[in-house]
Amino acid sequence: MSYEGVFKTVKVSKDRIGSIVGKNGKVKAEIESRCNAYVDVDGETGDVSIRMKNQDSLTQSGVFKASEIVLAISKGFSPERAFRLLSDECILQLVDLREYSGKSLNSLDRIKSRLIGQNGKFRKNLEDFSGTDISIYGHFAGFIGTYDETSLALNAILMICKGSSHKSVYHMLEEHKRKKKLERLELWEKPN
Repeated sequence: MSYEGVFKTVKVSKDRIGSIVGKNGKVKAEIESRCNAYVDVDGETGDVSIRMKNQDSLTQSGVFKASEIVLAISKGFSPERAFRLLSDECILQLVDLREYSGKSLNSLDRIKSRLIGQNGKFRKNLEDFSGTDISIYGHFAGFIGTYDETSLALNAILMICKGSSHKSVYHMLEEHKRKKKLERLELWEKPN
């Protein structure tokens, strides 16, 4: 059986190609070695093709991990944060902010500004509360983390997109944190 036919192509904006290749090709080489896949970058079209190196690439889902990493970098994540996707527990989740802003560029800019916050405060606080890595790039908000972490971050982002105040989002995050703490404490208090 030939494994050369198994591949995936990811479309990348030209301003993110340098981040995927990295200085002297270091990021591309690291993706190839850690995912056991070949990564071919076309700087003209922005197409990044990911192919299997051998049969191990198929069993280790190398092509799919590599394509997730490339997609994450293309949506504004640093390569270091994108490599978190190598863990089987971590997922990449993207939200298209145009679904909430409509066709208005001013509305999109307003939503992005609210998601980032003054001097990046809201994004940083949300990362701390949820444990996710968050990127706001173009018309996308992206999250990298476990399923529970990304679910919490997604709820917070959707609240902001739908017009909720930062205060109500922080209240929801504090309530979630309190519930999780109580759950951990109950594990220790159960009688034998």
